[in-house]
Amino acid sequence: MTKVLVTGSNGMLGQDLCPILEDSGYEVVETNSSSMDITNTDAVKNVIEKEMPDIVIHCAAYTNVDMAENDLKTAEFINVTGTENIAEYCGKLGITIVYISTDYVFDGTKSEPYTPQDRTNPINNYGMTKYEGEEAVRSLCEKYYIVRTSWLYGHHGKNFVETMLNLAKTQKELKVVNDQIGCPTWTVELANGIIKLLNGKPYGTYHVCGSGATSWYGFAEEIFAHVKEKVSLIPCTTSEFPRPAKRPSYSVMLNGGICRNWKLALRDYLDLRVDEEDAE
Repeated sequence: MTKVLVTGSNGMLGQDLCPILEDSGYEVVETNSSSMDITNTDAVKNVIEKEMPDIVIHCAAYTNVDMAENDLKTAEFINVTGTENIAEYCGKLGITIVYISTDYVFDGTKSEPYTPQDRTNPINNYGMTKYEGEEAVRSLCEKYYIVRTSWLYGHHGKNFVETMLNLAKTQKELKVVNDQIGCPTWTVELANGIIKLLNGKPYGTYHVCGSGATSWYGFAEEIFAHVKEKVSLIPCTTSEFPRPAKRPSYSVMLNGGICRNWKLALRDYLDLRVDEEDAE
C-alpha cells in the first residue's frame, strides 16, 4: 500500500484530503504543527525518516494574505523555510512531493487564462513566499508535483462561501467586488485532482482549480441563487474595499480538465452542506 504523509492535515484542505486519500486506497499519515513542526529541521528529518512515506503532500502553509504584508518574517519562515525543510528530505530520500501553491504567484495582467508555463510575478508577500516555496521544490526535488489552486472553499475552514451565507443571516444587501476574476475551487475537487496527478501524470507544475471563471460578485450570485436566499447584491470595485495585500485582478488558470466546472462543484458543496445541517 502506498504511504502518503500529509502536512497541515488539520487545515481546510487536509481535513477533506486525508479521508479521500484513504478511500482511494492510500495509507495516510496525518501531521500538523504539533506532531511535525515544518520549520524545525530536526523534527522534519525525524518524522520523515521514521515514517518513510512514498509521497508527501505539503498542505501546511501561512495563508493569511493580508497579514503577510505586515508579518513577512513569519510568512517566509513557514512558507519558504518550512517548504525547504520538507523538500530537502524528500529530495534526499527520493520521496515524491506534492506542493500546494496558489494563483497569487501571477500578477493578474493577462487577459486570457494562465498556463502552468506562464511567467510568474507575485504582487503580494503571500504570493512571493509561495513562489519561493515552488522554487525550493524545483531545486531540491526531482520527483515533484507543484499544484496551483485558487479561491479555495470547503466545509472545514473560513472561506468566501461560508462568509457570504453567514452575512446573509443579518444583512439583505451586500457589496461584493466585481473586478477580480478567478476560479473558485472546492477542497474536494482539489483533493480528487491531486489523486489524478498521482495516478499517472508526469511530474511537473499543474493548475488544479475549478474550470471556468467568475468574479467574487458572480460567485456570490451563484451561491445565493442555489440556496434561494434573497439578498440584494451590489457590485463594487476593489478600490472601494482596500486591503493591505494587492490581489491579481485576473488570475484565471487553465486546468487541463483536471477539475469540473466551478458551478457544478459549488452546487454539490451547497447541497452537501444542507444535507449535513438536516442531519444535525
